[in-house]
Amino acid sequence: MWAQRDLHLFFLPPYSPHLNIAETVWRHLKGGWLQPQDYAQADDLAYATNRCLANFGTQLTIASSPFNAN
Repeated sequence: MWAQRDLHLFFLPPYSPHLNIAETVWRHLKGGWLQPQDYAQADDLAYATNRCLANFGTQLTIASSPFNAN
């Protein structure tokens, strides 16, 4: 029934962050999109995180490649 609707289940390894888009987004957020001054206060961090996530897909993008698990 699922195949007729072109839906397929793929079982992932127990821990596979490179296959989980949420893990990839948070890695880029913490590793490059947030600036050191964004960590000064909790409110600053919340604002910067919301700003980054609001810009995700337009101004902030993640390049993917089948040869690189970034």
